[in-house]
Amino acid sequence: MKLSRYLKIFPSPDRPGHVILYSTLRGSVAAVPAETLAALQQGAFPVEGCDALTRLGMLVEDPDAEKEQMRDLVARVNAQTRHFLVSVVLNLDCNLDCGYCFEGEFRCGHYMSGETADLLVAMLVRERISQGWDVTASFYGGEPLLSQDLIRRISQPLQEAARSHGVKYAFTLVTNGTLLDRDTALELLPLGLQGAKFTLDGPREIHDVQRPYASGAGSFDIVATNLAQVCDLISIQLGANFRPENYREFPRLLDQLPLYGITPDKLSVMMFTPVVSTGGCSDFNTGCALSEAPWLMEAAPFLREAALARGYRAPTLKPSACIVELVDNLVVDCTGKFYKCPAFMGSEEMSIGSLTEGLKDYRGSHGIGNWQVEACLECCYLPLCFGGCRFVSRLQGKALTEVDCRRKFYDATLEQTVLQNLTYLAPRKKAAAPTAPFQVATPPY
Repeated sequence: MKLSRYLKIFPSPDRPGHVILYSTLRGSVAAVPAETLAALQQGAFPVEGCDALTRLGMLVEDPDAEKEQMRDLVARVNAQTRHFLVSVVLNLDCNLDCGYCFEGEFRCGHYMSGETADLLVAMLVRERISQGWDVTASFYGGEPLLSQDLIRRISQPLQEAARSHGVKYAFTLVTNGTLLDRDTALELLPLGLQGAKFTLDGPREIHDVQRPYASGAGSFDIVATNLAQVCDLISIQLGANFRPENYREFPRLLDQLPLYGITPDKLSVMMFTPVVSTGGCSDFNTGCALSEAPWLMEAAPFLREAALARGYRAPTLKPSACIVELVDNLVVDCTGKFYKCPAFMGSEEMSIGSLTEGLKDYRGSHGIGNWQVEACLECCYLPLCFGGCRFVSRLQGKALTEVDCRRKFYDATLEQTVLQNLTYLAPRKKAAAPTAPFQVATPPY
C-alpha cells in the first residue's frame, strides 16, 4: 500500500504533533500523528488504522493504477449518466442594467421564436426523453421570466413526453429575481419548476449600484422580498458577485437577509463569485472563473467563512470538471445555436452546431481531455479542476487545448477551506468512531 498522490497534508492547528490528511479525490479527512505519517511515507504500515485510510482513499495498492483510473474518470461519468442538463436562453432582454453583464455587447432584445422552441422540444424528446434520459432545463436570458409564454410552450410537451416514457422533466430559472414573486412561482410549479438562482450583489447600497433597473432605480428590496416569498416553494441558490474594492462589505448582506426572513435554512447554497471584468456569465457563474490574483486568494476564503459562520451552506469541495467535458450539458441560445458554456455565447466561432444542423464534433476545438497529460495526472489537485476553466483560458488568449492551472489558487486557499469545513460543518454531523491511533471522520461536506 502507498499514499495516494491525490492527497494534501496540513498541520493540525489544535493538536500538536498531528497532521490533517485531505483526499482531493474523495473529500475525506483524517487526523494522524506526524510520526505515523512519516512511517507511511517510508512504506511502513501499522496494522491499526490502515484499513480506515484505505476506505478513505488515502492509501492505495497501486498509485499508477490510481492515476490511470483518474485518466478515465470523466469518460466513465459521461458513460454512466442518464440525466441531460440543457441551458435554454429564452431571450437577450432584461429589465435590469448590470454594468458587468457579459451580454452587453450583443444584447439586442431578441427573443426565441415559437418555431425554435418547438424544434428544441422535438430534439429533447427524440434524442433524450424517448431514449430513457431524465431532462432538466435551466431557463436563462437575459431575464427568462420575460418569456413565460415560452417556458410554458417548452415545458408542457416535455412534461407530457417524460410521463409517457417513464422519465422525469423539471426546470430551474437563472433569474435576476425581480419577477419571481409567489404568484408566479405557484403558476410555474405545475409545469416542473424545481429551483431558481437569484442574485444579490452585497448589501443594499452596493447591490443597487451594481444591479439597478434600466430606469436607474435600485432592485435590492424587490429581489429580497421575492426571494423570501418563494424560498419555501422551491430550492434557492443565492449568488453574489463581488469586486476587489467591495468584497469586505459583503458579509453585511448575510446580516441583512434574516431581516427579510431569509434564514440559512431557506437557501440551498450561498455562492460568492468574482465579477469577471472582461466578460463572463456572472448570473450563471458557479465560481469556475477563478484567477491567481492575490486579492481573490484572500477574498474567496474570507467570504466562504463569513457564510459558514452564519450557518449558510457554501459550495462544497468535490471532483469537478469544466462543463465542456460533460456530454450531458448543452447550451441552446435564443436562435437555436449550440454552445458548451453560456460564457461562449455571442462568439460565432465557439458555436458547436444548432437545432437545424445538429451537434458538431467539438472535441478538438474545445480541448476535451487537455488535462490528460503527465503534469496534470501527477498533480494532487487534479480532481478539483481537471484542467480548469476553458473560458478563463480564452480570456488569457490561450488555446482551449491549454490548461487553466489552478495550483497557485489551491496552494493559497485549500488549507483554509478544509479547516473551515472542520470548524463549521463537522459539528453538524457526528464524526465516525475513531480507529486508534487515527482520528478519522467521513466528510461532512
